Amino acid sequence: MSSSATPGAPPASVIQRHLSEPRLRPYLDASGADLQRAVDLYRWNARVAAAFWEVLGHGEIFLRNAIHDALADRHRRRQNPGTWFDDPRRELAPQAHSEIEVAKRRAGHVSAAALPGKLVAELPFGFWRYLLARRYSATLWPAIRHSFPHLHRGDRARLERPVIRLHLLRNRIAHHEPLLREDLGARRADLRDVLDAMDPRLTSWTFDDDFRLARLLTSRP
Repeated sequence: MSSSATPGAPPASVIQRHLSEPRLRPYLDASGADLQRAVDLYRWNARVAAAFWEVLGHGEIFLRNAIHDALADRHRRRQNPGTWFDDPRRELAPQAHSEIEVAKRRAGHVSAAALPGKLVAELPFGFWRYLLARRYSATLWPAIRHSFPHLHRGDRARLERPVIRLHLLRNRIAHHEPLLREDLGARRADLRDVLDAMDPRLTSWTFDDDFRLARLLTSRP
């Protein structure tokens, strides 16, 4: 049975024409070719993506600041010149260096004191994700782990795995892709786990209106 269109809304066929059939195809497949339900599902996907985008945004900022603070403190304790982004001991992977150079160009002309903060803001989520990779277990991770004091046994992989999944979800949302096959309840739990590892109070703050996301997850057309 088709869902009811919102009163005053254009026919589903009009929405399909302007979205394009290829874009609506995953929703048609998921709705058994029921065009109205496919349009309803498309709108639900947009709403749940927006709700996730909000909480993921908080999580991404908390995560990158936690890693930056840990590595900046490590850099100071070692009395290295410049900032940890300069990587004086050549510990970072080539891809990380490339991303830092791009971020510096985007940051433009700022003071030396302001540059680290600008780089934190300019670097993509993927940059921070890969700093949790196994290749840094013996170098960066011993410092980074102190920013996650509630992580079970300081297990790096227990932090990296949910961050990988959240990064993939973030990219799907950023490209307006369907979330129909995503286990969104599990991704919500992943974000809670990452925040809990930092400070459970951040989890409470991030999800202070969690009823909105929870309601969307249970109201799929």
